[in-house]
Amino acid sequence: MLRNISPLLSPDLLVALYRMGHGDEIVLADAHFPADSVNTRVIRADGLSIAPLIDAILPLFVLDTYVTDPLVMMSAASGDSLDPEMLKGYRSAIGKHAPDAPDIQFIERFAFYDRARSAYAVVLTGETAKYGNIILKKGVTPAE
Repeated sequence: MLRNISPLLSPDLLVALYRMGHGDEIVLADAHFPADSVNTRVIRADGLSIAPLIDAILPLFVLDTYVTDPLVMMSAASGDSLDPEMLKGYRSAIGKHAPDAPDIQFIERFAFYDRARSAYAVVLTGETAKYGNIILKKGVTPAE
């Protein structure tokens, strides 16, 4: 165990977060996501929900402030809807660490898959909410 680092972050996930550069993206994918079909770097986070994972990740890196969409989710298909409690949980975790972050942008399912293909990594979680996938774009770590 390490102090001040969430136990939700596995060694593999910590390595990925550390190695990501400015502008790299990480996908936090729900349990239904075809992770191995869209990206070769898949990190397992079985049993974990995404909101607590966001809460564990965002203290470690800043979101990209040079783009309008550092937070991207898959939009619901026609006739479906997003779970408002899931969205509330994500927004709460984001707001805790990045209160000035822009609103989450929503893109069509296949556009999301295309973006996931070029992501640094996909974290396959145990999240069961439909359309629970979110992309975080890493920014420049400010000098302290």
